[in-house]
Amino acid sequence: MKRVFSGIQPTGNIHLGNYIGALKQFIPLQEEAECFFCIVNLHALTIPRDPEELRQKTRKVAGLYLAVGLDPNKSTLFVQSHNPAHSEAAWLLQCVTRMGELSRMTQYKDKGKGSDSATAGLFSYPVLQAADILLYQTDIVPVGEDQKQHLELSRDLAQRFNGQYGDVFKVPEPKIGKTGARIMGLDHPEKKMSKSADSEYNRIELLDEPDKIVKKFKRAVTDSENEIYYDPENKPGVSNLLAIYSEMSGESIESLVNRYQGKGYGHLKLDTAEAVIQVLKPLQERYEKVMESGEVERILSEGGQRAREVSYQTLLNMQQAMGLA
Repeated sequence: MKRVFSGIQPTGNIHLGNYIGALKQFIPLQEEAECFFCIVNLHALTIPRDPEELRQKTRKVAGLYLAVGLDPNKSTLFVQSHNPAHSEAAWLLQCVTRMGELSRMTQYKDKGKGSDSATAGLFSYPVLQAADILLYQTDIVPVGEDQKQHLELSRDLAQRFNGQYGDVFKVPEPKIGKTGARIMGLDHPEKKMSKSADSEYNRIELLDEPDKIVKKFKRAVTDSENEIYYDPENKPGVSNLLAIYSEMSGESIESLVNRYQGKGYGHLKLDTAEAVIQVLKPLQERYEKVMESGEVERILSEGGQRAREVSYQTLLNMQQAMGLA
């Protein structure tokens, strides 16, 4: 079977863009590939975090993974820091990574903004991301458009390592979702929905209550035309609502556009909110059950053991190839 790897940071709150662009795509992958889904808490340390909050959010992300439908009997769900191979492999890969490659990473340029106070971890974390992927001899990585550059670095490092030390790694391929990779913020529809946005009205969080979801959609930015059609460049707000509604309902955007001809934005906003509520309600109920069951800790423990078993062979191969073992 093909092998899939993906990870989510336990920072901020998981939102609708994460669900549509990533989590929702994971479910069918379980049936056709061997999947490793990781909570990448080491990546969260690139800026200071409250330790207890990080622990709680790590557990929360695990609960949401399970609530959306990840099956621990079909997929390996684990926490990055529970597998020391990630940190060691990242160091070994840093020794074949070039400074110029990391300085060109768009996320570093956006978050570091040239500041002398930016951490070395923020600068080098794409190498840790490469180690995450390559340790599992990954064939496929589900990614959004914004992560393509980092996956390209992973591919480059795999090829460079193989060229210098012999064939150790598979070279992974990206799997980019169709619409979900670009669900936009409700308050700034020209930018992607974000866990780190200052305003909570930017995003629909997966655990938002129905009243809050309606309130956020009512405040969603549209335009002054009051005509409903799909044009992401000139009508980003309306197009974003149509994309969300389509993803939640399964109805095509074309069909929705036809149905809402002659109706105002208010109708579209409320109906989109209702479609989201109908999808999130059973997810939220499953989340509450799994968090109360005590199963999260057991699943993460078993997943960590499986992750270590698989990745340690790759790490040993790296060590032997580099003359360390």
